[in-house]
Amino acid sequence: MQPHAYGVTDLFADDVFRRLAANEIVLVDVREPDETALERYPGAVIVPLSEFDLARIPDPQGRQVVFACRSGKRSVTASLMAQAAGYPYNAHLAGGILAWKAAGLPTEN
Repeated sequence: MQPHAYGVTDLFADDVFRRLAANEIVLVDVREPDETALERYPGAVIVPLSEFDLARIPDPQGRQVVFACRSGKRSVTASLMAQAAGYPYNAHLAGGILAWKAAGLPTEN
């Protein structure tokens, strides 16, 4: 885990996977429908950045909200948008699904 230059914390794929399996995080995929139709993060909530609506993110109930995308750029944007709206959602998956797959982690189709 590392702080990002923009006030967003970088989390790494293996840590996100482990914490997702332990039900410690809510993973929010902000990729677009054409991308998520091809492959998805297991257990992620899909809230495309093009129609970003914080109300679509379920109540985290004490879990950390972590944003994810393809490479890590849109997930930083989503975190900054959430913070600007007053939410404490300041973490994202560094490297996105590209890093996820490079780490050998599973995806769903």
